[in-house]
Amino acid sequence: MFRRRRPLLRAAMVGGGAYYAGKKVQQGREQEADQDARLQNLEDTPAPATPSSGGMTDQTIEQLQKLGDLKKQGVLTEDEFEQQKQKLLQSA
Repeated sequence: MFRRRRPLLRAAMVGGGAYYAGKKVQQGREQEADQDARLQNLEDTPAPATPSSGGMTDQTIEQLQKLGDLKKQGVLTEDEFEQQKQKLLQSA
């Protein structure tokens, strides 16, 4: 009778270990599937539009270039140019 317990105990331990390992493998697969779904969702969502040049829009950049051209042509003085530039940068 004593000899019979060891094989049963050994079988129970091996079976329990296999069951536990199988559960861990399954949990890992579920986590990977969840992670893949989240990554796919992130890839599918469009990125928010970011203005170029450190927060300035293309329109602001064009207006600054026009102001610079007016200053080069002599239409605007240095003070007028600086005032208009500050207005543009504050509104951006």
